Amino acid sequence: MNYKRLFIPNSYIFITVCTYKRQNILIDNIEYLRKSFKYALSVFNFEIIAIVVNPDHLHMIIKTENINNYPKIIGIIKKHFTQISNIKYSINENRESNIWQRRFYEHTIRDENDLYKHIDYIHYNPVKHGLSTSPKNWTFSSFNKFVKEGLYDENWCNLNDKYGINKMNIE
Repeated sequence: MNYKRLFIPNSYIFITVCTYKRQNILIDNIEYLRKSFKYALSVFNFEIIAIVVNPDHLHMIIKTENINNYPKIIGIIKKHFTQISNIKYSINENRESNIWQRRFYEHTIRDENDLYKHIDYIHYNPVKHGLSTSPKNWTFSSFNKFVKEGLYDENWCNLNDKYGINKMNIE
């Protein structure tokens, strides 16, 4: 199957990368994943706008100097992680490991509203998957960086007080 990817210069790209058969290996190997991102950043010029790492997948929005490089960026992160982690892996006839899903999902951000929706999706993702009751409690995310920059309230999407009931003045 031939995949068609958009390569629109100066675009933000939302990317989802999953582990093979949704193995829960990323959090346990987060330091290797961080090293793999640092390595990719040393090879390619790109910026991570927002990111969340869950046990079996990650979501991120990146902006790269050369839009044609984003598939290579994903490839180098996956390859580097596979090589440096202590995870036992095998390689199939297509030279693919059993650590990562073969493909990755990408979406070219269309406008500012689309960008904000995808940033919200990224930060809500650990709550969606039952990993945390609040984005602020999930340390493998850019959410707290956004809070420090004043872009989110610390209690945004806090399911402990889902409807703001604790703040309501009922008399």
